[in-house]
Amino acid sequence: MSIDCIGFLRNVMIGRPAELAVVHSGSAHDYGELQARLAFWEDRLVREGIGPGRVVSLEGDYTLETIAAFLALTANGNVIVPMSADSMPHAETFRRVAQVEHCLRPEHERPVVTTGQQASHPMYETLRARSAPGLVLFSSGSTGEKKAAVHDLTRLLEKFRTPRFAYRTLVFLQLDHIGGINTLLYTLANGGAVVVAASRSPVAVVEAIERYKVELLPTSPTFLNLLMLSGEHTRHDLSSLKLITYGSEPMPESTLRNAAEAFPQAKLLQTYGLTEVGILRSQSRGSNSLWVRVGGEGYETKVVDDRLWIRAASAMLGYLNAPSPFDADGFFDTGDRVEADGEWLRIIGRESEVINVGGSKVVPTDVESVLLDLENVVEAAVHGEPHPITGQIVVATVRLRDEEPLDAFKVRLRRFCQTRLAPHEVPAKIRLATGPLHSTRFKRMRKELSLSAADTR
Repeated sequence: MSIDCIGFLRNVMIGRPAELAVVHSGSAHDYGELQARLAFWEDRLVREGIGPGRVVSLEGDYTLETIAAFLALTANGNVIVPMSADSMPHAETFRRVAQVEHCLRPEHERPVVTTGQQASHPMYETLRARSAPGLVLFSSGSTGEKKAAVHDLTRLLEKFRTPRFAYRTLVFLQLDHIGGINTLLYTLANGGAVVVAASRSPVAVVEAIERYKVELLPTSPTFLNLLMLSGEHTRHDLSSLKLITYGSEPMPESTLRNAAEAFPQAKLLQTYGLTEVGILRSQSRGSNSLWVRVGGEGYETKVVDDRLWIRAASAMLGYLNAPSPFDADGFFDTGDRVEADGEWLRIIGRESEVINVGGSKVVPTDVESVLLDLENVVEAAVHGEPHPITGQIVVATVRLRDEEPLDAFKVRLRRFCQTRLAPHEVPAKIRLATGPLHSTRFKRMRKELSLSAADTR
């Protein structure tokens, strides 16, 4: 390669060798150690014959070794296919679709395995011609084949060259998620510390925040809701938190209101991004506001027929296994319905999830927000089902904290909703779930979630 694309990250490590860089499994590591492990993995790649342009799956969750290996692969000009524990059920498919040539498992006794595949996709040839490292991320959709988005990693790295605030950050979204990549690179580029909780349970997260004085918590609305319901935030000192960012799904108004009350010392900031275009810079109107301004250098946005479109310098090259989704001008249709107030947007959610009841639109998040205010409700997911008269009806799937007779709960829920929702928004069908209503990424699942449930008609 003609240039060292992570040179600015090396400078951070060189400039603060004794400062905290990574915490995981109860062990703390400084930037000097991270730099040493980066050098180790760079040498290991050479010894294993993994040259620039080769496609390598990086398999594992956040550790000092995995982070160092990610940086080494980037510096070496490889195409990285990260796979966390969440991805392992799909690992064989992901390796096949991404044409993985080598598997790198930093925490295994046999860390390097050669697959025998040859990566020849035209987008890989484009990256090789640029001498650029690449990144392959799979969509989080739960139905159909997951799309494999190919990024030029140098373009994603570009925005981190400008110094910003350094935070001690708890990494929540994994390394195979665009939000996890964004958090990791932002933290390292600014000399912050990456803190890894023992698990993504409420108790493990708050224990890590308290023990390591975490300042930034990037997470999802679903996890914030579960954290507050657990009460763990009241049993630990979380005064170090300065900023809580949330994204990956629309925020219910009730959850945001409760979070603003639960964490008065922390600023709440909505983020917005997609696997295909990266994470946009954002500004919330306030900690208790659902209105956000997104964009920044390298991004253009427009709203067409209430849908958000984005053109980004950091956009992916395309999908390995699907047609290009960009229009002739390079804009990407996010599929997200929005309300606009000048430069400010309110993210409603996926257009495909909006329910049409007799010609009246129902936004699932609005109904879920009300249901989450109902006593004994832990989680709620709302979707539409076909109906011969109204076109669709509203279906609510609810998980309760304590067992409750379905008939009695149905009456209680509908009475509660009738005081806060329009008649067409009140659920016509109610289901009680026996398991979580969120994915392993703490994102609400709706009609695609397979449930063992009882329902009323």
